[in-house]
Amino acid sequence: MTHDEQKLAELATLQARVELLEEQIGAEAAQRSFRPQGYYTGYYATTGFMLGIFGALASLVFNIVGASLTGRHPLELIRTYLTFPLGDKAFDLPPEQNGLMLAIGCCLYLLTGMLMGIPVYLALTRWGAGRSLMVKFVIASAVALLIWIINFYFILSWLQPAVVNMSPENLIVNRVPWWVAAATHLVFAWTMVLVYPLGEFTPYKRVAE
Repeated sequence: MTHDEQKLAELATLQARVELLEEQIGAEAAQRSFRPQGYYTGYYATTGFMLGIFGALASLVFNIVGASLTGRHPLELIRTYLTFPLGDKAFDLPPEQNGLMLAIGCCLYLLTGMLMGIPVYLALTRWGAGRSLMVKFVIASAVALLIWIINFYFILSWLQPAVVNMSPENLIVNRVPWWVAAATHLVFAWTMVLVYPLGEFTPYKRVAE
């Protein structure tokens, strides 16, 4: 074998070795777990949106039970929120419309709870991860009360009278006692703490053959 042939044979061996190493590196990379760099905002925002429905359901049940015990309509809170689009007519709907509007109101309430779940869960995962249950309760409570104050006294206090012509006053803020609104938001937040483990990120691990 000539000197040039020896070099070509050695080059072919090296090329085969490079191809084998590339295949091994690709296989190992496929088996490694995905781990996000830094805080996984997108995942936790989506998870908070999904878990928010549990908080919304718990707070809705809390209001239904509380209203029934005080002799009010079980869905008094939903009827009050319906004053935003309907004004005072929300309390005087005919029977054939009342059930439908209450059902729509409940759906909108659950959707609102899912949206509210995003900031609450983001706060829990960013500042409460690895902390005690009590710390998580404090964080969730603070965020929920902040959302309540902003929504009721910085948004609805001027938005409803400005948008709804049939309602010259803020029926939601005026008809919902402050302590009921605060308790509703706290029940929501505490429920989010209880379902917190359901949304924790667990890297996927591929099982090697």
